[in-house]
Amino acid sequence: MIFKTGRYSGFLRPISYIIDLLIINSLAYQFFESNFLFLNYVLFVSIAWVVMSLRSSFYEIYRFTRLTNILSLIGKQGILFILLVFAFFGFYRELEVAPMAIFRYTLIVILYITIAKVAIYYLLKKYRLLLKGNLRRVVIVGLNQKTDQLRKFFEDNPEYGYLLQQTFDVRGPNAVSIEECLEYIEANNIDEVYSSVGELSNEHLTQLIDYADNNLKILKFLPDNKEIYSKRLDFTYYGYLPILSMRKIPIEEPFNKFIKRGFDIGLSLIIIVGILSWLTPLLGLIIKLESKGPVFFKQKRNGLDYKEFYCYKFRSMRPNPMAHLHQVRKDDPRITRIGRIIRKTSIDELPQFINVLKGEMSVVGPRPHMVSHTHMYAERVDKFMVRHFIKPGITGLAQVSGFRGEVEDENHIINRVKYDIFYLENWSLLLDLKIVSQTIYNALRGEERAY
Repeated sequence: MIFKTGRYSGFLRPISYIIDLLIINSLAYQFFESNFLFLNYVLFVSIAWVVMSLRSSFYEIYRFTRLTNILSLIGKQGILFILLVFAFFGFYRELEVAPMAIFRYTLIVILYITIAKVAIYYLLKKYRLLLKGNLRRVVIVGLNQKTDQLRKFFEDNPEYGYLLQQTFDVRGPNAVSIEECLEYIEANNIDEVYSSVGELSNEHLTQLIDYADNNLKILKFLPDNKEIYSKRLDFTYYGYLPILSMRKIPIEEPFNKFIKRGFDIGLSLIIIVGILSWLTPLLGLIIKLESKGPVFFKQKRNGLDYKEFYCYKFRSMRPNPMAHLHQVRKDDPRITRIGRIIRKTSIDELPQFINVLKGEMSVVGPRPHMVSHTHMYAERVDKFMVRHFIKPGITGLAQVSGFRGEVEDENHIINRVKYDIFYLENWSLLLDLKIVSQTIYNALRGEERAY
């Protein structure tokens, strides 16, 4: 629904719709001499915008939503909007509007909507902080490390508008009964209840849920220390049967898959045509002059769904029988002089854009390991295989976070896997752009672990 009833911000969403539609339609008036065609545009774009927004959850923004998530939503909606506007003007060719003028209009619209959305986001924060409006009175049921972290979050971030009234200990020496908690909630007009899963029995959880349902209280749970609760579980229905999946992978959604593949193809074509086309013969000549052997080095790696593929690099070592078994170490005698330079600047990785164009790799993703190492880590490192749910990448979150190059000890590969799983579960186009930017910066600066 566009208008969502509630005690706090029921009008914010409709107002956001109105502001965005006014921006879209008022800036488009310049293209129309006929009021009839302009009315057609208003109806078509407005209806399509609302439908797209509902489908993409464009207006599902809450006080705890991060700014990066808002910008990601704007990016997705903006791409759809550009396609929508070009479709309209393609159908009404008699308007004879230049493509660059249409493109400029769509970019200005997206910019204004971004400014409006970010302004509302920050104005609401200031409103809660300075004028004490739009507040939610909350209590916490259960006392442990996680609930104490939540208490600290509420106290340290008053701009979110959560007014913590009480924290109830239901197990310690000063324990209160669940009935006393409910009486306090009722007497003090509490809006939201946060409860620890691990601190309450099933009977008390059911009692709390029934009370919240029957008294229009918002109830939210904090996971206990059991590992399954700390995952990003995907909730869906098979008929009327609720099903929980261990994780949700954003890249698997069709639209996200389209965006990521489009980004991969676009960037790989730019690199292949703009850089590799002239760098390959030049670098190939230097590589050949220094040592005999091929210009390119190819090695079997494990990719999506554990399938093997040949990963390409510029050859940086002298041909040797151990290249497919032992990873490069610091001051490795196998590396040539030109090899040290191209490895330090990551130029040796550029041919992998061919793998990206072929669809075997992505620009950003978990780095693929040698087949022999993959088998070894799969047996020794917990959840190592999760990395193979998505395509491997030329660069990745682990690499820009300090875990690139040689695996020196068990902690290194464990942390690399943790970053890879975080990326897999939290992918966004903005995150990809951030990782690519950081990779370029690191390459120009020269990384200590690049050898």
